[in-house]
Amino acid sequence: MAEVWIMGEMIVEIMRDREDVPLDQPGYFRGPYPSGAPAIFIDTVARLGHSAGIIGGVGKDDFGKCLLTRLQGDGVDVRQVLQSETCATGAAFVTYFSNGDRKFIFHMGNTPAADAKAPEATVLDGVKYFHIMGCSLAAKKEFGEEILKTMHLAVEKGGKVSFDPNIRKELLNDSSSMEMVKDVVANTSVFLPGVEELLMITGRDSVEEAVEYAFAEYPKLEILALKRGSKGCRVYTKERVLDMGIYRVESVDATGAGDSFDGAFISGLLEEKSLDEIVKMAAAAGALNTAAFGPMEGKINPDTIREMIEANE
Repeated sequence: MAEVWIMGEMIVEIMRDREDVPLDQPGYFRGPYPSGAPAIFIDTVARLGHSAGIIGGVGKDDFGKCLLTRLQGDGVDVRQVLQSETCATGAAFVTYFSNGDRKFIFHMGNTPAADAKAPEATVLDGVKYFHIMGCSLAAKKEFGEEILKTMHLAVEKGGKVSFDPNIRKELLNDSSSMEMVKDVVANTSVFLPGVEELLMITGRDSVEEAVEYAFAEYPKLEILALKRGSKGCRVYTKERVLDMGIYRVESVDATGAGDSFDGAFISGLLEEKSLDEIVKMAAAAGALNTAAFGPMEGKINPDTIREMIEANE
């Protein structure tokens, strides 16, 4: 049985082969690349040597095959992934601009992942972490409710919840989405927000107030890792605060860096490493992700993580 589970969308990305080519003009693309924040996260966990599983859905088509082949090859348990005969695998068309901006066109339709249901309780036997992505939670109300059911099953099984609320501002302003987010945060042990997400979820005006509120309001909360983009991250526990910068690499594609950060962070916790070691692992995974073209194409494994940390000591 898997130590780490996630439930969410699985898509492929089809990407412009160079910068500054708008999506409304003819041009070349590269791909498909396996993607989706949940898939990137769980693939990172598996590549770092931990048993990992995903609950979701793909179409019974070549894009679905692209995803399943990659995840299975990296050691992810995909037995809880639906293969739809009637719905196509979701796809995102992506272009990049030299100023750092990106633009996406999503072809999701009735994405097969949204039809996935909470698994039988026995599937979660032995679970240690159930990770939730805010984008999955808000994709479709019915799917979000199934994620919440799975979360509560995982908690009943003795698992902990980790949560990255990578969710658009307008969705956080939606009352039903926000109610789901509140349920998740109340059960979260490891919280991995960005600054804007933290302020919106806590309703506070400053990071310091938000962190104090989070630890006071949510008794299950053990670690809050605040992602600060190019400034790195600041990790809070009830006892200490730890700052971590970023590892400098030649950035090729930043898509998925935060998801790989999350995967390495949870992997470090599973390995019972010190907080300092965990944050270095997560920063290294994020950097390795950005150094390759494609959302989960970074050369992430225990050896490359160790080499990057040692090279920056």
